[in-house]
Amino acid sequence: MRIIRNFIDTALHADTELALPEATSNHLLRVLRLGVGDVFHLFNGDGFDYVSEILSAEKRSGKVRIVSRHAVHNESPLAIHVFQSIARGEKMDWIMQKATELGAVAFTPLVSDRTEVKLDSERSEKKRQHWLGVIRAACEQSGRARIPELHEPIAISHIPADSRYTQAYYLQPGSTQRLATLQPDCTKPVHIAIGPEGGFSERDVHLLQNAGFTGLQMGPRILRTETAGLALIAALQAQFGDA
Repeated sequence: MRIIRNFIDTALHADTELALPEATSNHLLRVLRLGVGDVFHLFNGDGFDYVSEILSAEKRSGKVRIVSRHAVHNESPLAIHVFQSIARGEKMDWIMQKATELGAVAFTPLVSDRTEVKLDSERSEKKRQHWLGVIRAACEQSGRARIPELHEPIAISHIPADSRYTQAYYLQPGSTQRLATLQPDCTKPVHIAIGPEGGFSERDVHLLQNAGFTGLQMGPRILRTETAGLALIAALQAQFGDA
């Protein structure tokens, strides 16, 4: 039986009553057609699901009682941070949605030399809020109770040279390092950088290498930007994370 889960950006406690925000009420009561007495799960990213029962269903609001909470144990031991060059249109939504389902724990949108999407500060924040909604919805669907961290978009030249990037790779056809040779330390994050349509430029590669990233080849074929990162995450999880 499918469990209905809904993200809510507020503190949650067992054995308490809660008035739902209008948007949440509309989704549960109007879209999903839940009614008084129906049970579903709320979560806020703290690692727990909160079993909740609908007490009242008004036109624009609903009230619930949080019956209990239980820990959700489905996070991968492999913490994958995705540096994704911003893709056009719905491709970026697709990447973030599927990477969240696959277990990525953090995203940093990248502006690289061949990135065709240009964001000013206002548009950048609007996009970030949209992507955050995509990530939260993917957590609802996939059963995750931890929300991946979404960083501000940055230029590739602003990736700092940092000792944290001891396990950092950029996908590049022709690189000598191959997936089969990796032996990641699951106690440390794995950072992966994915190029835009057209791939990373020579300057991008130089900047990534200066930041501690190493070139990695997935296989003999060239993958699209919306395929490459997802394929790498799936492979890493299958071998070292969720396996």
